Amino acid sequence: MPQNDHGRLSLGRATPSDLPFIMETERLPGFDKMVGRWTADQHKAAYSKPSYAYLIGTEIGGEAFGFAIIRDLDDPHGNVCLKRIAIASPGRGYGTPFLGMVLDWVFREATAYRVWLDVLADNDRARHVYTRGGFTEEGLLRRAYKLPDESRIDLILMSILRPEWLKQRLTRSAE
Repeated sequence: MPQNDHGRLSLGRATPSDLPFIMETERLPGFDKMVGRWTADQHKAAYSKPSYAYLIGTEIGGEAFGFAIIRDLDDPHGNVCLKRIAIASPGRGYGTPFLGMVLDWVFREATAYRVWLDVLADNDRARHVYTRGGFTEEGLLRRAYKLPDESRIDLILMSILRPEWLKQRLTRSAE
């Protein structure tokens, strides 16, 4: 498993036994709006598709702290979607390093040229983490997301390109 610069976090492919942790994390208070959630059947269906990758972040000792779901690994144009990423206990400083580990995995293991995501326009914490991780805001998807209360909110489309990731990797290794 690759480790981050601090050596205390690692990343690997999720197994079916990780799905309960993923579903518990999705169901934390407020995460239905920020992260979204799927049923067990939806997760099992996505997990079984070769175009998806489920990744788990663990601390030393093996305790899971976060997950990411990647989709479109088979996109012929190299556009891979970071469908979902979440940290079970936000505020511990794991978001930015975990995002970096996920991007490293995608650009090394997949034939990705571009990793994209959408984020709720009012999710300032996530937008900050994505920007620090090298993502650029590309545009606004007006009222594109229906919230649990049936109201609608804008989504911000963001992406990072392989050359930008490589430049960022070189900068990190020079520090």
